[in-house]
Amino acid sequence: MSADPKLSPAAAANLPTHVAIIMDGNGRWAKQRGMPRVEGHRNGVESVRAIVRACGEAGVKYLTLYAFSVENWNRPKDEVDALMKYLARFLKNEIGELNRSNVRLEAIGQIWRLPEAVQQQLEKTKAALAKNNGLTLVLALSYGGRTELVEATRAIAAKVKSGQLDPAEINERVISEHLYTRHSPDPDLMIRTSGEMRVSNFLLWQISYAELVVTQTLWPDFRKAQFFEALEEYARRHRRFGGV
Repeated sequence: MSADPKLSPAAAANLPTHVAIIMDGNGRWAKQRGMPRVEGHRNGVESVRAIVRACGEAGVKYLTLYAFSVENWNRPKDEVDALMKYLARFLKNEIGELNRSNVRLEAIGQIWRLPEAVQQQLEKTKAALAKNNGLTLVLALSYGGRTELVEATRAIAAKVKSGQLDPAEINERVISEHLYTRHSPDPDLMIRTSGEMRVSNFLLWQISYAELVVTQTLWPDFRKAQFFEALEEYARRHRRFGGV
């Protein structure tokens, strides 16, 4: 049995406050094993559980997972239905462990588009974890970065039209305050599994200065060891934010 992965002192001393993950590769993982795509999603839930635990152990404060995009609604109905079933099951079954781990839950995206049963379970789970003050787990559900910016622009425009806001007052802070993510700091580190070199409409505004780590590992195989490797890579980076 392999040893339990540990962070180096340098990585432990230079942790990202907020990690965002594009969980990619479930379908390919299943295809490689001659399984239906939904089996990749089912096994991917195990990786979610492992990474939430690893964040708690390391001391990461925010973890945002790209769980379901607005584009994912275009997938075959049976796959979407399976994803919603796994989501509802995860939200219900993980309450105990998330509570023991002092995890608080938030969700961003067009939540109103989710099935009613999923919305109800999401609210129940959030309420059950609301008093926790450890890791904040943010699920991006029916989420799209461009959609988020469109909705923020509409909200700002409405305030200008009603006289609540002067156009001259619109700055980066005002825009950030109208995004889904207004209660969270911007990600310091974004991880994408499966080797694809794109951001896929995820947190387009928020990742402006995030460090990017792309791993060839498919999401169902991404566990604590791979996550800690990404944290080690982050610790080796020198973040200049446009400076020198």
